[in-house]
Amino acid sequence: MNQNLILYSNSQHSSPYVLSVYATLYEKGLPFELKTIDLGTHENHSQHYSQLSLTSRVPTLVAGDFSLSESSAIIEYLEEAFPAPNYPSVFPADIQQRARARQIQAWVRSDMAVLREERSTAVIFGAKNPNPLSEAAQKAADKLLRVAGTLIDEQGNNLFGTWSIADVDLSVMLNRLCANGDPVPANIRKYVDRQSSRPCVEKWWALAKT
Repeated sequence: MNQNLILYSNSQHSSPYVLSVYATLYEKGLPFELKTIDLGTHENHSQHYSQLSLTSRVPTLVAGDFSLSESSAIIEYLEEAFPAPNYPSVFPADIQQRARARQIQAWVRSDMAVLREERSTAVIFGAKNPNPLSEAAQKAADKLLRVAGTLIDEQGNNLFGTWSIADVDLSVMLNRLCANGDPVPANIRKYVDRQSSRPCVEKWWALAKT
């Protein structure tokens, strides 16, 4: 499939969901153009972008005359449009592990809103939040660390042996705590450091710092 691919991001390059799609494109070796939308001025509600996105959100991927928003849907589309073995897969090969990876992706997108609010992704590349977590956010953090502790080994290796896109999603959620200096077990810090040093993640956060 030969398509001109365009990925739309928020102008601050701070969205973990855009990062997921960016990482998928990068890991599959797909050339693409990165464009930005200013959410602060509500550019995402313009007629042009609303027609592309449908949901007026980022990320949005344009592939030729087709466009799609919502990161999980975009990743699934790219996995099917550019399949293995011609392109690297971003999901585990084992069917149960693939299901687990999708579960992790869905969970970090739909749960722990209070933690995402009190520990925004800005703590990863910018100013830290000096305030302690609220009771509700601490409960969310405890749940996150408990689940991560069942998935991550003592060496902080990839979740399923080989890297998958779920590693990006989970590690960014955990890095909200690590980068801010909140208490995190050593093996989880090793895991976050490993994932943060992956080129697709390093290059994305470098954009956020510019």
